[in-house]
Amino acid sequence: MAEQPNTQLLVLVDDEPQLLRSASVVLRTAGIESVITLEDGRELQATLEQNKVDAVLLDLNMPHISGVDLLSEVCERHPDIPVIMMTAANELEIAVDCMRRGAVDYLVKPVDKARLITSVNRALELRSLREEVENLRATLLDNTIKNPAAFAPIVTEDDDMLSLFRYMEAVARTPQPVLVTGETGTGKELFARALHDASGRSGNFVAVSVSGLDDIAFSDTLFGHKRGAFTGAESKRDGLIKTAQNGTIFLDEIGDLSESSQVKLLRLLQEKEFYPLGEDHPVNTNARVVCATNVDLLSAIKDGKFRLDLYYRLRSHHIQIPSLRQRIGDLPALIEHLVAKAAKDFERTPPSVPVELYTLLKQYAFPGNIRELEGMIFDAVARQQGTALSLASFHTAIGNNSAEQLILAPAEMASGAGWGDDQPLPTLKEAEDQLIQAALTRAEGNQGIAATLLGITRQALNKRLVRAREKN
Repeated sequence: MAEQPNTQLLVLVDDEPQLLRSASVVLRTAGIESVITLEDGRELQATLEQNKVDAVLLDLNMPHISGVDLLSEVCERHPDIPVIMMTAANELEIAVDCMRRGAVDYLVKPVDKARLITSVNRALELRSLREEVENLRATLLDNTIKNPAAFAPIVTEDDDMLSLFRYMEAVARTPQPVLVTGETGTGKELFARALHDASGRSGNFVAVSVSGLDDIAFSDTLFGHKRGAFTGAESKRDGLIKTAQNGTIFLDEIGDLSESSQVKLLRLLQEKEFYPLGEDHPVNTNARVVCATNVDLLSAIKDGKFRLDLYYRLRSHHIQIPSLRQRIGDLPALIEHLVAKAAKDFERTPPSVPVELYTLLKQYAFPGNIRELEGMIFDAVARQQGTALSLASFHTAIGNNSAEQLILAPAEMASGAGWGDDQPLPTLKEAEDQLIQAALTRAEGNQGIAATLLGITRQALNKRLVRAREKN
């Protein structure tokens, strides 16, 4: 029985066919769909060799070979596979012996359905965590990205970004939720999609922004409703969680969720089930949940706006996307990529990019990150007249903010101008000269770019430079 890339596989071993059938139905109803049943324990080792098994449920007393002997064999040959023991004998000594031999749980027949489901889910989660640890260990020892195609849409040559890709690969195949954080415009959905592509999941990637959704809209959007659940519900409607079955559901702007919606999301993450509006029976799901926000969730928790238990549940894995100013070395590759993309959209030949553009943009803080850069590039290509990309629209876009950036970082100014408390303040004329020199240094001598950084025209800068030369 071949395992689906995103499905965890459980093997049940018991010599009672009726128990195997009933346990399989219970587990499949609970969303544990991949189950192999064996009536003869002698077939177990071959099954483990032929399949990627994630957990084993063993009966203790069977003909041919006992469950205790099988437990010892599994723990010796496949130590990463959790084993649950099951028997009709409720004896403490037997249970303790099984746990010492490596079992992760011990169930007494007849097994309560809820107890069975909980035990198996915990074993499968333990298997996922063990696999994740191995993946992370391998990531630390291997600097290569095994699935570069998954990350191809993210343009970068930055070492920290490549390390982030390796971390994403390491956690991509686990079913645990992922929290993606970063400033506005850093591309959180793009990273979530790359995580899905690296996971090997066969289902869809479904993205939805939950910002502005009240509790009813949130529930209906994600969980759906049955016919007659509310006025206007004339037919049954499946929610987006159902659409993401075997895949990934990406919830953007998670920091804006209402408290009641947070409770429902927490239940979805913990129990892997949800209630469509109007339904009395839960529906199971194996969709992997990825959430994103640019809100400081720790501050929201302090303000009572976000649940602490939900935060820790979401942070099973955390992807912190760096801002564009933290990866400024990627600017040349990003500009070339976005110029080509814009030219294709406008159905024109890509213009050449003047070297001065890189010098200008690397001085800018990009509060809107990649999204802001993309907007600048598309606007410039739309305005293009000749064969080269004009800098005029870029000067206009960043001119109002750049002078403030220089003032906020006086220690970085040229000539070592530091304005500490123990030093005298410069005169206005001295401060102006220092700002001009700092702007020219950052602009690599380009007066047009320096003028933009200072928030003045090139003519005004030129006049100040002429006066300074005449004075000297």
